[in-house]
Amino acid sequence: MTEISDLLVPEAVVAGMSASTKKALFQQLGAAAAKAYGLDAGAVAAALAERERLGSTGFGGGIAIPHAKLDSLKRVCGVFARLSKPVDFAAIDDMPVDVVFMLLSPTGAGAEHLKALACVSRKLRDRAIAAKLRGAATNDAIFALLAGVEARDAA
Repeated sequence: MTEISDLLVPEAVVAGMSASTKKALFQQLGAAAAKAYGLDAGAVAAALAERERLGSTGFGGGIAIPHAKLDSLKRVCGVFARLSKPVDFAAIDDMPVDVVFMLLSPTGAGAEHLKALACVSRKLRDRAIAAKLRGAATNDAIFALLAGVEARDAA
C-alpha cells in the first residue's frame, strides 16, 4: 500500500505558502517541486493547469489534491502546502482551499497514481488530521504529522 511518507520529502512541505489565485498557487507548487525534486517549475505548473481544466481537484472542506503526470518523473512524489490565505478553487463545496497536497506521477503510472491519490485523499478527509495540519506551526511539524499518520494507523 502507498504511504504518504513514500510520496513526500521534508523539503516538499511548505507552511504559509502565499498565492492569490489558483494559477499563482500552481506556480508556487511548481517552484516547491523544483526545489525539492529538481523538476522544471514551469512544466509542473503547466501540467497542473492542464489537468485542472478537466475539473477542479478541490474536493471540499478547504482541501485540494491537484495532480498531474510528467514524462520526466521516475516515481510518484508530492508537495504539501498550507496556504496563508485560502484560494478560490471551484471546489465541489465552493469553499476556498487552504490545504493542498500536490501529486506528480510518471506518465505511465496509472495504478500507482490512483493508489497515491486514494492514500492522500483518505488521510486528508480525516477531519482530525486536517485540523492538526492546519494548526501545526512549522514545516517539520507538518511533515511529522503526515509521515506519522501511517505509524498511528498501523498500531
